[in-house]
Amino acid sequence: MERKQDIKERSFEFAVRVIKFVQRFPKNYISQKIGGQLLEAATSIGANVEEATGGFSKRDFTYKMGVALKEARESNYWLRLIK
Repeated sequence: MERKQDIKERSFEFAVRVIKFVQRFPKNYISQKIGGQLLEAATSIGANVEEATGGFSKRDFTYKMGVALKEARESNYWLRLIK
């Protein structure tokens, strides 16, 4: 049970950090576009983890955690691009 709470808390904290990071971006089209993509992917991780823990079945849990992993990979892409 502790492990579930850990991933929930870690994904939430990641989303908060990304929000603060994106808020500091320059106000131009490219920065806002890439920042928006990162923001959507990063905040989606925790939302999907949260949904997974309330899943109706093991299959539902597995699907939602898979979506969270996909969003984490996308977030990694945007962060690499920004770097």
